[in-house]
Amino acid sequence: MFRGKSRQTDKLDTRIREALGNPEWLQGIAVKPDGAVTLVIDADPNALDASEALRVEAEARAMNVKGVTSARAMLTAERTPSSAHTHSEPQQRPGTQRVRKGARLSDEAISQGQPGTPATDRIPGISRILVVASAKGGVGKSTVAVNLAAAFAKQGLRTGLLDADIYGPSAPTMLGTSGEAPQTNADGNLVPVKAHGIDSLSIGYLSDPDAPMIWRGPIVMSAITQMLNDAAWGTPDDPLDLLIIDTPPGTGDAQLTIAQRVPVTAAVLVTTPQEVALADVRRGAAMFSKTAVPVLGVIETMSWFEDPTGARHYLMGEGGGQKIADALGLPLLGQLPMLSEIREGGDSGKPAAAGNGSAANLFHEIARSVALNLDSLQTKAPPRIIFED
Repeated sequence: MFRGKSRQTDKLDTRIREALGNPEWLQGIAVKPDGAVTLVIDADPNALDASEALRVEAEARAMNVKGVTSARAMLTAERTPSSAHTHSEPQQRPGTQRVRKGARLSDEAISQGQPGTPATDRIPGISRILVVASAKGGVGKSTVAVNLAAAFAKQGLRTGLLDADIYGPSAPTMLGTSGEAPQTNADGNLVPVKAHGIDSLSIGYLSDPDAPMIWRGPIVMSAITQMLNDAAWGTPDDPLDLLIIDTPPGTGDAQLTIAQRVPVTAAVLVTTPQEVALADVRRGAAMFSKTAVPVLGVIETMSWFEDPTGARHYLMGEGGGQKIADALGLPLLGQLPMLSEIREGGDSGKPAAAGNGSAANLFHEIARSVALNLDSLQTKAPPRIIFED
């Protein structure tokens, strides 16, 4: 559970619990010195309306407690394994444990994701972190992230993939690992699932694909924090060469927190050629600029469709990726046409970049451009606030 940092916050914690009746559904309380309170509620994923009503009532009761200045409740859910899943588990290695779907976050992970948590200078066992972002959904960001990871792995780099899209995790499907579940090692850290030479973690490994994810902002970041910091990605002696983070679409709380609190080396922006997508790319670039994260360049997807005669048809517009790259002063790292082998590879769990052919060559060329830009990158120092007399 959460605990306050002073006797005053401990007393407020106790009064809030008493006001709520010390219910079993209350997973934890975070109390700040200024009286701001965060409640974590174990919700029923099969009764969303009732859970939302419970959230509203809990916030109202907490606000009635003397000393509370603000109250916010967050819903999380735990799925109880059904009788259909009571078969014996396969034999595990000593010191390891298979993670069950529906496992809740540890209290330590929840506290790490709270606002105000500082970023570490470097995560042990990870040499570089590359964020793949789009600021808009439906542009092929996850396809690019998975295939870039496959391309780097095929080129001999020790590569990891963190699927940070909590509400729409697609990496398990694209890697062909949907039925997998990570284990924990003797230290209690998650062991990434390996496929196509890629070490991967995703909330999709830990949750029922049919269950709604009803987590709110801080809990979402806590899940990302746990998969990032409490996982056996590598060791100081044998680190990952590169961890690719597939971020959620948009420039909201999760994306901003990753940019601010994760020691990101650089980012790449994914877009389609049409103006609607380009406007969001501008917002994504502005977010990274304000958080001192270098952007390596722009990758354009759905650039054209080539018919059997070899003629190109620009169904999504033409030249948009180059246009926005020029406007932002960034290189266009590559263009990906509409190819059935890319779509088929994602649906079948066999990334195109892990094989051979024209699609694989395109991703490998983009991966080489990204690697060259990473090697020549002078990482910006984090912004500082200077007070002058």
